[in-house]
Amino acid sequence: MTDLIEVRASNLVGEALGWAVGKAEGLDLQLAPPGYNGVPWRVFARYQGQAIEHTKRYNPWEDWALAGPLIEKYKVSLSPPTSAVHRNFGHMDQRNGYYEAGVWSSTIFGKERKHRRTVFHHPENPLIVAMQAIAQFELGDTVQVPKELVQCET
Repeated sequence: MTDLIEVRASNLVGEALGWAVGKAEGLDLQLAPPGYNGVPWRVFARYQGQAIEHTKRYNPWEDWALAGPLIEKYKVSLSPPTSAVHRNFGHMDQRNGYYEAGVWSSTIFGKERKHRRTVFHHPENPLIVAMQAIAQFELGDTVQVPKELVQCET
């Protein structure tokens, strides 16, 4: 097994994020080393189907087919960049008011975790914020991921 390092859930991206979500889901995960033409480290999950076992790439931060059921399961609330948010610039400042958020945001509210609320933001990708919220909700504010996955993202 590879060495694990601690990463804040809010900093998880790419393969490291896939690893964290897979661990949160209790999947049997495997790492594939870099391949030809600069293919980086990748995460695969082993599935047991009807009398057949197979391994498939696990990338819920970019695959709606994987992310959609997770968003539904965890009841992740997604808000688009056009959502209104209140900005407070201080007492009696005329700029106070509602503005577009400018980023995707995700929120999970959960009784199971003592009413823990998670919120994450990303300028372009709703799946990244949804998966970060799931990883943090299940695993905590910091997550153990293989060091190879973090190094390939930097």
